[in-house]
Amino acid sequence: MSTKFTINHTDGLARSGVLSTAHGEIRTPAFMPVGTAATVKGMMPESVAKTGADILLGNTYHLMLRPTAELIADMGGLHKFMNWNKPILTDSGGFQVMSLSKLRKITEQGVVFKSHLDGSEYNLTPERSMEIQHLLGSDITMVFDECTPFPVSVEDAEKSMQLSMRWAERSKNAFVRREGYGLFGIVQGSVFPNLREQSAAALQQIGFDGYAVGGLAVGEGQQIMFDVLDFTMPHLPTDKPRYLMGVGKPDDIIGAVMRGVDMFDCVIPTRAGRFARGYTADGEVNLRNAKFATDPTPLMENCPCPACKSYSRAYLHHLFRAEEMLGAMLLTWHNLTFYQQLMQGLRDAIATQKLTDFAESFLARYKKSDTTA
Repeated sequence: MSTKFTINHTDGLARSGVLSTAHGEIRTPAFMPVGTAATVKGMMPESVAKTGADILLGNTYHLMLRPTAELIADMGGLHKFMNWNKPILTDSGGFQVMSLSKLRKITEQGVVFKSHLDGSEYNLTPERSMEIQHLLGSDITMVFDECTPFPVSVEDAEKSMQLSMRWAERSKNAFVRREGYGLFGIVQGSVFPNLREQSAAALQQIGFDGYAVGGLAVGEGQQIMFDVLDFTMPHLPTDKPRYLMGVGKPDDIIGAVMRGVDMFDCVIPTRAGRFARGYTADGEVNLRNAKFATDPTPLMENCPCPACKSYSRAYLHHLFRAEEMLGAMLLTWHNLTFYQQLMQGLRDAIATQKLTDFAESFLARYKKSDTTA
């Protein structure tokens, strides 16, 4: 056994279940807060757990540069290092190599790149990515892939996808299998149905514990993303978890869950929290707006987070105007709580066969007005 995935309920294409790992169970559909550098910005690990999160995401690229995977291993692994005793998924570094590194050179062997921190040269291969994630102690390891940019020609998308499939096989061969730890493949192929189908088939031929859809949330827009899911998901096995990488906003998540996605990650709720943008049932709120300066009400009624239970919109507005770090901390806590409440609502709706009603009700209220102006 590696990881174990159990589907408990279905509603249309949507599923709710449990993914069991070495460090505990993950309720699905699941949202993973992003802890890129072994920390969720502005949050204590205990606070992240209180939001309802079952799993965090860490990043191979950032941790290999600083403080290094070897140091983390010497410290007892990533769970102990960052004081998080629940599951951790680490992405393989492919996206960051594309988006952050300097002077990268892609070959059949891997990627040679210069660090965005100090210009030092590194060579990241599928084998090295697996080694790093093993040193970190990741419960869920992601194969090393090339994140295809958008827009892209069909010829370049095919070339990129085929390279990622060869790297996926090498990742599988280098992965150290053990009880409670899993390896996920990543479907590539940009917006082209035949390439996505070929990629899904190639990954299943290799065999993985779960399947991610990569190469989205890179500027293609929501409708194209949903179109890609519509023609990709039927080609993925129904008994394995499905992970949509880098997504997204609440309406993105709802639409993807209704198409059969089980797992998500995104920096949006934490990044928004640092920039005074709060997520509420009535849409996004910009707490720098002057209209909140004398607003005594909580950010959102019936929200259990400290920002809503103990403070007013006026106080949060003041914190951001005064550039006090507490504002970002409180709003990040709220946003992550809001996302986890959304995931619980989706799980409950699937279990009771009321997903369509839940989605329609949530989106009708969430999108009824622009509260960020």
